[in-house]
Amino acid sequence: MIAVLAFVWGGTFMVTEIALTGMPPFWVAASRIGFAAVVMVVIWGARGFALFEQRPTFAQWVTLFFVGCLSGAVPFALLAWGQQYVTSGFAGVSMASTALIVVPLAHFMVPGEQMTWRRVVGFVIGFVGVAVLIGGQAFDTTGSDLETAGRIACVTAASCYALSSILMRRLPGVDAIGLATLLLVIGSFVSLPMALAVEGPPPLPSGQILLVLLFLGLVPTAAANFLRVLVVRSAGPVFMSLVNYQVPVWSVVLGALILSEPLPPSLLYAMVLILIGLGISQYGALRRLFGRKP
Repeated sequence: MIAVLAFVWGGTFMVTEIALTGMPPFWVAASRIGFAAVVMVVIWGARGFALFEQRPTFAQWVTLFFVGCLSGAVPFALLAWGQQYVTSGFAGVSMASTALIVVPLAHFMVPGEQMTWRRVVGFVIGFVGVAVLIGGQAFDTTGSDLETAGRIACVTAASCYALSSILMRRLPGVDAIGLATLLLVIGSFVSLPMALAVEGPPPLPSGQILLVLLFLGLVPTAAANFLRVLVVRSAGPVFMSLVNYQVPVWSVVLGALILSEPLPPSLLYAMVLILIGLGISQYGALRRLFGRKP
């Protein structure tokens, strides 16, 4: 599931490029979340709207609301705004930092996810690999007066993803489809008014742009969000954070294969660093995955 998520999210950048040619960024985010919510509500309804295994408390409903905001609507908006003032390289590095943010948060908030020297070393090596992959442009300046604010917005978006994974893990027994659906519904109620307030009514999309938005809602949002919930609930937020190292690899590879973009010479070195980092940080989990004692 981690591999599928990395492939899907890595390819999303290409599709989003097309969507942005006919729709402003906040409405691209709101459209994909809204369509994904509709699709998941239909699937959830067919399963009888199952959710919590036992009656939830008020605190658990509050946690669910925050997870819905932090896993979609808020980071989408922060990235859409922040990328107006920072380079795409910096935005990519900041998203990879989600994995590093998860490690200390999980240490204090999730039992059994304590930091170890192996986990810390592995994540640092993997993060260096992502920086090498994106290249020196990651920290080039744009000259904008709001560049510092844009960088803070991107890092804050990464922090939102990290915190939402931690909070999701802390929820009680819950149906995975029901949880994925509610997160998208909550995100829709936040992102749609936000897009309307910031960008006004959306422009009428062409047939091609509408198909692109439908694809974004169905595959990298609805289906991928369901897989994300399954991974976090079953394997934990630290294991889920492995996808952040693989997404940049797929985005570069797919860009070269489909858009004929040149492969940077640093790609091979970056992939080696990323794989080493993954292997070190998740050594115990990988041994368990292949049926060996940790």
